[in-house]
Amino acid sequence: MKLDTSSPRSLGPLPEVGPLAFGHWRFVGHDVPTATSLIDTALDLGMNLIDTADVYGLDWGGDGFGDAEKLLGSVLRSSPTLRDRMVLASKGGIMPGIPYDSSRSYLSDALEASLSRLGVDRIDLYQIHRPDMFTHPDDLAATLTGFIDAGKIGAVGVSNFTPGQTEALVSYLGDSLVSTQPQFSANHLDPMRDGTLDQAMRLGLRPLAWSALAGGALATGHNIRTELMLEIDALAARENVDRTAIALAFILAHPSGPVAIVGSQQPERLEAATDALKVTLERADVYTLIEASEGEALP
Repeated sequence: MKLDTSSPRSLGPLPEVGPLAFGHWRFVGHDVPTATSLIDTALDLGMNLIDTADVYGLDWGGDGFGDAEKLLGSVLRSSPTLRDRMVLASKGGIMPGIPYDSSRSYLSDALEASLSRLGVDRIDLYQIHRPDMFTHPDDLAATLTGFIDAGKIGAVGVSNFTPGQTEALVSYLGDSLVSTQPQFSANHLDPMRDGTLDQAMRLGLRPLAWSALAGGALATGHNIRTELMLEIDALAARENVDRTAIALAFILAHPSGPVAIVGSQQPERLEAATDALKVTLERADVYTLIEASEGEALP
């Protein structure tokens, strides 16, 4: 039986999104026409979830904080019709030098700054980027509920939360939490083992997989187990696609219905990623990849 990889994904009260999303960690340094072309390409390919964060840009030299949001804001100002075609997601809660702050005062300022950089009056999915273990989940839930009630965000997500941290927030926030964003790839199976994906299925949360290609390593094979790359290559040859399509299809096949976040800044690679949606994976295929990734036979 073919495992499902291509169905649209629900996201709580937000519009449905495609199984692939366009991530903006590297969405910096482009001129506005180039950036607009990238966004337009992603949307045309069905990647209508656009995932950014206030901190994106900081890793690329200089001040950098907010650069990805600023560039996306410039795109939306130059081509405002693009906003209606996307589900806009951003993140806050990382403050360089602290490093994590989910207090009401900080998140309120962070959200207003993101809205200003993006040039919008609402962010559809606002995610807490990293857990602040010194903010009580009841206080965080009250802050986020206030953002929803004010119409500034549509729904809430978490990123890099443990299942216990997610459970604590859900107990106060309820159905407003619609997504969880773990690191998940054929090379990083922790969410399958630590309860993250099980919890997502139980609570109805949409997993959004970041580093879906292990930072590009699953395309190049660099620092990846040889056994895993051999299995990926064999499946790629069978399906007449590249390695990227197999690696993404592996994520999409999980019954929690993850969205795989693709971060390439080259239109042709974005297009190639959509080959994942036509790959046929069977149970034997995904378990073979798991065994190759972990280096041991499953019991």
